[in-house]
Amino acid sequence: MSGFDLVEANQWLIGPLFGIDHTFLRINKATIIYTWITLIILAGILLIGRYFLKKKDGLGKYITLSFVQFFVDQINQTLPEFSLDHFVFITTVFCFVLSCNLVSIIPWMEEPTTDLNTTLALGLISFCYVQWASIKIEGLWGYIKGFFAPFFIMMPLNVIGKLATVVSISFRLFGNIFGGAIITSIWFNAIQGNFILELVGLASGLNLTLSVFFGVFEGVLQAFVFGMLSLTYLSLALQGEGH
Repeated sequence: MSGFDLVEANQWLIGPLFGIDHTFLRINKATIIYTWITLIILAGILLIGRYFLKKKDGLGKYITLSFVQFFVDQINQTLPEFSLDHFVFITTVFCFVLSCNLVSIIPWMEEPTTDLNTTLALGLISFCYVQWASIKIEGLWGYIKGFFAPFFIMMPLNVIGKLATVVSISFRLFGNIFGGAIITSIWFNAIQGNFILELVGLASGLNLTLSVFFGVFEGVLQAFVFGMLSLTYLSLALQGEGH
């Protein structure tokens, strides 16, 4: 089987349904499956958190309330005033990205965020939400005028600057998660079948260190970075970015 055939076998081709064949109409099968599994797991965790909140007290309720309070504090410290809509958006984005990053700790699962399509979609969602919030604050005409400030000739640079946030936020997440997955994969493939290297990896704790660092620590860190960058862009938009 050629490389092209192998790639095509891992995709759903929806183009032929419409009589056309284009790369844009090819869907990565693994990414879709892992994403839906992640959503199911996340929904289960949320139901558990809801159950804890109904209890009078306990460790589970304390952890759940502390998690919520952390994001309430972040919203209060970053935005001009607290907004439930913004709180829900930022918290949801963080939880989804975090779940996608950590799902690889489950055997035979891979992070959906190792697919650029996923991170780019997340970047576009964050970008569109920020622009929508900006239009609600400034009005459509005020939002449009912002592209021409402080001078008319700055319009192209202002447009590029806004669009660059999509590339920045999505490629940062993709690069870090994909890079960690590649490094871990190279190491475990290298020691597979080699008794000496497997023994060294286990005895030295290198296997556990790589798994924890790239599978857990890096995943939590990048989810936090993505959420805080989204919150920062939102804060700038609500403040009119100084216009």
